[in-house]
Amino acid sequence: MSEARVEIRRGGVVESVHRVCIAVVDGSGRLRASAGDARHPAFARSAVKPIQAVPVVEDGAAQQFQMSDRELALCCASHSGEARHVETVAAMLRRLGLGEEALACGPQEPRHSPSAQALRAAGRSAGRLHNNCSGKHAGMLALARVRGWPTTGYHREDHPVQQRMLHEMARWTGVRVEDIPTAVDGCGVITFGLTVEALAGAFARMAAGTRHGDDVVARIVGAMVKWPDFVAGAGRLCTRLMSVAGGRIFAKVGAEGVYCAGIPGAELGVALKVEDGAMRAAEPALLATLRVLDVLSADEIAQLADFAEPDVLNTRGERVGEVRAIVSLVPC
Repeated sequence: MSEARVEIRRGGVVESVHRVCIAVVDGSGRLRASAGDARHPAFARSAVKPIQAVPVVEDGAAQQFQMSDRELALCCASHSGEARHVETVAAMLRRLGLGEEALACGPQEPRHSPSAQALRAAGRSAGRLHNNCSGKHAGMLALARVRGWPTTGYHREDHPVQQRMLHEMARWTGVRVEDIPTAVDGCGVITFGLTVEALAGAFARMAAGTRHGDDVVARIVGAMVKWPDFVAGAGRLCTRLMSVAGGRIFAKVGAEGVYCAGIPGAELGVALKVEDGAMRAAEPALLATLRVLDVLSADEIAQLADFAEPDVLNTRGERVGEVRAIVSLVPC
């Protein structure tokens, strides 16, 4: 029987349980393994930023505006608002002839605590550049520029940029456009309602494309694994996982307990959704899944132990419990 749950234990007693739905799909779109309900619906949120970067490369924006791999990684990122992230997005906008005000995402304090403290110490407030999605938005503005579309309102559902994103999502998931519900994401652009299986299928197709010479996907995935610190940031799982795996895995987190990963060597895609949206459960669940699939070695899991089996600490910094993922996949 398939099972995926994440337990929070305190004093040896299970205090809380998070149920997880997991799908593992191959490059042909076949469901290979699952736990829980692989058809569980989820809004993809930021997990699909690598797919949203495809039009940026495919339609010529990355070439016309001379985007580096580091900048392309930022187009796929939920970055932490570190100075290097903010400065790179600002440089991208300058080449587009645009300023920070062109970004439709709202101001957001950096997730990276030292960066947030530095802002406060300087008497400055966080701006739109600090928003964790500013790189994706810069990529969308570049797409609008290269296609001759207006940059104003690029975040709205009826704008050609967002329609291009919707059709790209249909292409990679294999779900018809009319069958993909949309809503407004945290950064103001649209997000896509898909099953966990469909999300895994999209990452599997990207993994297979990387292996079989799809230049567009190979560039995007290559940028992510070459510059993992620009996909997330210091102390973040996306960054650490891709660094430890040495390019064998590309991974992207999404809000509300969504996580996706692609394994080019095996032509597999993995997606999961924590049913109650708890992010504290998503990271251990992903690493446990990759361990069950034998994609990560015991030594690599040990290097990621602070994500795989995090401690529960009290306000004194004392270890008072632990978070543990239990994942059993059933072959399909």
